[in-house]
Amino acid sequence: MKRIIIIALCLLCSIGSASAYQIYLRCPESAQVGLPLNCSVTSNFPAGTPFEFVFYQSSAYTATPVSRQNFTIQENHATIYQSFDTKGLTGGVYKVEVLLSRTDALKMSSDSMTWQLPKLVDRLGDITITSPMSQTFDEALRIEGLITKAGDKGVEIEVRGPDGFVFGPHRIDTKLHIQDGAGAFTHQVNVTKPGDYDVTFTDANGYVGVKTFKVVAAATPVQTTVPMTTLPPTTALTSSPATTQSPLSPLTIIAGFSILGLISVIINKHK
Repeated sequence: MKRIIIIALCLLCSIGSASAYQIYLRCPESAQVGLPLNCSVTSNFPAGTPFEFVFYQSSAYTATPVSRQNFTIQENHATIYQSFDTKGLTGGVYKVEVLLSRTDALKMSSDSMTWQLPKLVDRLGDITITSPMSQTFDEALRIEGLITKAGDKGVEIEVRGPDGFVFGPHRIDTKLHIQDGAGAFTHQVNVTKPGDYDVTFTDANGYVGVKTFKVVAAATPVQTTVPMTTLPPTTALTSSPATTQSPLSPLTIIAGFSILGLISVIINKHK
């Protein structure tokens, strides 16, 4: 009787193992903020089985989805790769999970791995830019600043603009700051058009981060023209013609003398 029970248990175990499928999610333990987080999934679930890749930002009590992608198991059961963009994220612990339907999840073996907790390391704060983040053509592109603990080991920069690649990757020297061990750098890159320029920094310890500079066209001086004011036509003042006194006519003079003579005759008669 005991032998029969043992055989039955073995059969149940073999049936259980035969009906269980495996799925394994793999992600790196850590990645730099700004670089892709590359994960993969391998599985022997039947071809056509759907699942979802979910990338979460974790906190003490919640997990907020950052990205979701749908996939399907292929006929050849090839490894499925997925890269998650980390640009703009903060450092900390994140969660990547593979989600299956409830029916498929019940068929999954106990040794399957469906979630990972990668850590994002944020080194962007190690970069201090001392040149203007917004520059005009007459000074662009001037890249100056400091990298924490870089010392005199140098830094590699790469510049990409509105049309893609512009400069690098190129290693430039850094000058040691004795006070704090930082490395000071300065470099000039010629650009030909306005727009945003992403500068990627990589030091001896690996990828550091990206800083974005804005290049604008040089301002042209504005010439202000004072409009000419048209005055209304002025009316020339015309002087009144001078009044000329016409001389006395000869007849008037003769008549006057005649009157005077007549008056004198009358006076003499009465004497």
